Amino acid sequence: MPENTPFLSKTEEQEIVAAIVIAEKNTSGEIRVHIEENSTKPSMERAKEVFHILKMDATELKNGVLFYICTATKSFVILGDKGINDLVDANFWNSTKDVVIEKFKDGQYKEGLIKGILEAGEQLKKYFPYNHEGDIDELSNEISRG
Repeated sequence: MPENTPFLSKTEEQEIVAAIVIAEKNTSGEIRVHIEENSTKPSMERAKEVFHILKMDATELKNGVLFYICTATKSFVILGDKGINDLVDANFWNSTKDVVIEKFKDGQYKEGLIKGILEAGEQLKKYFPYNHEGDIDELSNEISRG
């Protein structure tokens, strides 16, 4: 990524938000994307902090999923909450993470995130199907920044 080039354009960000909306139509799960330029902390540790800051650990079914990206360190984490992790295999997120990283390696950041988000929605649907009765969008779909 050339210096001074944003990780994502405003248009690309809106396409990612649209993918979150699509993914969440099939599940009661909540998906967020957080991008920050730099962090001095290990990426998993920082992702856990962001998860808490964004109140992703406050969803009713503990079924939030965070896509955390640090552009300076080129690190990427998918972090699922307790409700998901109690039900799924230990390697549950690896296939989704691999899809995203494969696209990232080619500089296709938007495509990687959209593909990963839609995949996460499909995975979440198996364990947390959308409940038409009273299901509310508990968290913002907008991309957050640190």
